[in-house]
Amino acid sequence: MVWRGSADIKDRIFASLVYLMPLYSVMPFGGDLFRQFPFLSIIQIPLIPLAFIYRSIPFGSLVIFFVLFLAVVRNEKIAHFIRFNTMQAILVDIVLSLLGVLFFRIIEPGLLPSLIETTIHNVIFTAILAVIIYAISQCVTGRYPEIPAISEAVYTQVP
Repeated sequence: MVWRGSADIKDRIFASLVYLMPLYSVMPFGGDLFRQFPFLSIIQIPLIPLAFIYRSIPFGSLVIFFVLFLAVVRNEKIAHFIRFNTMQAILVDIVLSLLGVLFFRIIEPGLLPSLIETTIHNVIFTAILAVIIYAISQCVTGRYPEIPAISEAVYTQVP
């Protein structure tokens, strides 16, 4: 088992790639921003392979979740750096799923005034995008990205 502080370049790349999962999940919240600022669509380019997998496999997101959780997070032969970042990306994705259920299923579109709904979606998209950029930049430099509350939960799950 590899402990903290020994992440080689391969580990850094794999740890960064798992953050594409929450990036894919946050895209529905950015619809208004994509319409206002079309150049933001460049963010979607690295998501093309992931979107193909999600759409071609029945229950693709659930399958990827279980594969990552069971084959990566619970496998102590994999570097701690990769397992930590995988679990953190999974937790961010779970938070996004809960927000998606809240704002796209429970609170029907059009129920809130348009300005409030747009503002909430923009804030969620911008905040999660900032978290993902921060996490990827930390992974690339070989440091553990510390996200308040989420990282604490990850430390309890990844020994």
